[in-house]
Amino acid sequence: MTSRAGCQNRGVREYVTVRRRPEVRLFCASLGPAQGVPLLVVHGGPDWDHSYLRHPLDGLERPVYLPDLRGCGRSTRGLGPGGYSFASAAEDLLLLADGFGWDRFDLLGFSTGGQIAQRVLLSAPERIRRTVVASSTLWPVTDDDFGSWPERDARRAEESRAWAESTATGTEPVRTAAVAGARANVYRPDRIPDYLDLLSGIRWSAEWANVWRSGLLDSPRPENGPERLRRLGAPILFLHGRQDMVFPASFAERAAEVLPGARAVVLEEAGHMAHVDRPEAWLRELSAFLAGDCQSAVAGMTLPS
Repeated sequence: MTSRAGCQNRGVREYVTVRRRPEVRLFCASLGPAQGVPLLVVHGGPDWDHSYLRHPLDGLERPVYLPDLRGCGRSTRGLGPGGYSFASAAEDLLLLADGFGWDRFDLLGFSTGGQIAQRVLLSAPERIRRTVVASSTLWPVTDDDFGSWPERDARRAEESRAWAESTATGTEPVRTAAVAGARANVYRPDRIPDYLDLLSGIRWSAEWANVWRSGLLDSPRPENGPERLRRLGAPILFLHGRQDMVFPASFAERAAEVLPGARAVVLEEAGHMAHVDRPEAWLRELSAFLAGDCQSAVAGMTLPS
């Protein structure tokens, strides 16, 4: 393992230059002990930062690295319409691993980050030991994929209205929509105050949203991803909430059925932010998978509340 991994301590924050022309510097926080196989965490949004994933990952007994993607948080911004693509974001992460000197590492991608993580895995499968795709998908998703679900329709309408009614510019529409979408992302009412506290600490961006509106943004999912992942047969855990209103839990179970080496754990009473709704169970399943103990993470298993 790398010399850099051995010098990291709990709570370290640093900037790593991953490209020179144009310069791209990624802000990266690290948690946990200095020794062990590093876990690289890819946040979603993508106009969020890494901070909403710090807990419960701060309870994981291994080195955890949480970069902000280009254009997000404290990482390089202002790259222009041509400077943002999911392909380049995935390449940045491998360059970050190079910078830390990692020969092998584990990978966790959350939401959109779960789709970026698929790109990273397919680009360098020999370097990725285990992959966790959390609250994400292998396939495109439409409203029809959720079937008739009035509760989802009502909860998601709040976020949709926030986007439609916003007249602000810059990062404010992104922040406002995230707050309005709290009930769509966190299923348990008692967990929403903690979630809103998390949102209040995020350094918002609008770099990716602006490119998306222009129609120039590529898909976060790798081309022919499901078939390529099927052929690869890598160990993957799909960690999901049963009441996820962004990506259906059935897609996680379907992925575990079609990909050799893949498993799915679906947590009941948990929404898209399953790590907020069920932090202890979420961390327990993640820890077991990364440790190689997959007895609980059987294909399609549902864990009760």
